[in-house]
Amino acid sequence: MSEAESERGAAVRFPPPFVPVIALVVGAVIQAFVGALPNPLTGSSRYFIGGALLVTGVAILISANGHFRRTGQDPKPWKVSPELLGSGVYAWTRNPMYLSMGVLQAALGILFDNMWVVLLVPVTWFTIYHIAIRHEETYLEDKFGGPYSEYKDKVRRWL
Repeated sequence: MSEAESERGAAVRFPPPFVPVIALVVGAVIQAFVGALPNPLTGSSRYFIGGALLVTGVAILISANGHFRRTGQDPKPWKVSPELLGSGVYAWTRNPMYLSMGVLQAALGILFDNMWVVLLVPVTWFTIYHIAIRHEETYLEDKFGGPYSEYKDKVRRWL
């Protein structure tokens, strides 16, 4: 990796947090024009499961973001990564922020009784993989080499 390349982060050109926001809008539009899908969760179970997912998603996001900040790194994927993170929440998922975005999207879909939004979670993760994760993995492999390969062997991309 050249010196100029080492001063850049991953080749991510579209902010990944916009993907689940777009999915929320698309889900709302589909529900408005096509109709609602049946929600198997009703009454208090809908609020309990939706709320639990909401709390889980926020906790993962805060933990991951906090870990970045504590190590002096910027969580934006296009920024330089001065060190490899492998502890905290990064010890059990390589992409906790992206995982949390899908969990939060599912939580909002359940809470707002819009199963289209829930069904779009795999599309969100697929899109994030293509616009961000694959670029980040290439960048990290180039920058950190063997230690990143070992990390990838130990820690799954999602869970």
